[in-house]
Amino acid sequence: MLKSTFGEIAMKSRQRQKDILFSLIVFFSAFTVNLLIQKLFTTQTLVPMIFVFGVFLISLKTHGYCYGITSAIVSVFAVNFAFTYPYYAFDFFVEESILSAVIMLVVAVSTSTLNIRIRDQEKLRSENEKERMRGNLLRAISHDLRTPLTSIYGSSSTLLSKYDELPKEQQLKLLGEIQEDSEWLIRMVENLLSVTRIDGAKVKVVKTPTVLDELIDSVLMKFSKKHPNQKVITQIPDEFVDIPMDSLLIEQVLLNLLENAVFHAKGMTELMLSVSLVGDKAVFEVADNGCGIPEDALQKIFSGSYEKSAAPVDGTRSNMGIGLSVCVAIVKAHGSDITAENRKGGGAIFRFALERGGEDDGQ
Repeated sequence: MLKSTFGEIAMKSRQRQKDILFSLIVFFSAFTVNLLIQKLFTTQTLVPMIFVFGVFLISLKTHGYCYGITSAIVSVFAVNFAFTYPYYAFDFFVEESILSAVIMLVVAVSTSTLNIRIRDQEKLRSENEKERMRGNLLRAISHDLRTPLTSIYGSSSTLLSKYDELPKEQQLKLLGEIQEDSEWLIRMVENLLSVTRIDGAKVKVVKTPTVLDELIDSVLMKFSKKHPNQKVITQIPDEFVDIPMDSLLIEQVLLNLLENAVFHAKGMTELMLSVSLVGDKAVFEVADNGCGIPEDALQKIFSGSYEKSAAPVDGTRSNMGIGLSVCVAIVKAHGSDITAENRKGGGAIFRFALERGGEDDGQ
């Protein structure tokens, strides 16, 4: 809670600094343009309109009423002092100055009000989307927890009640099932812990520069421990690349995507993890040559509500919706989106991009 409070204060302070800097840049730009127009064309006709446009931009791009109203008042003083006869002297009894002041204040207040309403609506939409995803996750979790817990309970009960009667092979089989179900539950808990790190409207992920090679090595090491028989083909740039991110969360995304292919890409013989540099972004891709994704599922596969039409006949569990919903939440918290599509040659490909520039900004 304390860390979240400090993070919120720091974020507001940075936003305030950005708003002040933007307001100063727009105001001095308008002032400079008017000086050039006055010098080149010896006319003041465009002066009020340019300052009104500047006030409009400031009110549109900054947060709250303060910056727009302040810029309107300062602009009135600037027009009266530098662009109204007598020059470089204040005379507030000029009708044009009074009219300019009224117009600029109206523009500032109306634009700021509209801007605040739009941001409030966007915030409400974001909250509704978060609640919808949370509800889908809870429904999927309650469904997928039941099967492994029931299996663990049944296997352990059988071992306790009939331990001496069961042959060694049967005992090992039941213990193996308990271990497999426990590992499945651990993966689900890891996903839930990842969600809690980015849950809450006031908590932002903390990005730190992460070396790409080290990230991929860590992902492959963790993946190979769980799936030692599954080979992963990697393609990454040869040059040194560091990307601002929460490395633990992005690791979870890549692990989820790789494990999603292992569990759901039936007939897969090739699994690939690649990273390419496109402009100022690093594009991550996880691709397989398995059965692909049903067309009717592509649009809702990230919602947390995706369920297969039938239960697997081999008894394996399906938490595709949970893992991919976690991926969406993490990638969105990094300011990006994740997409899925079927490959032309068969299989599926999941893709997301991260900005390469910037530094730890708490976003």
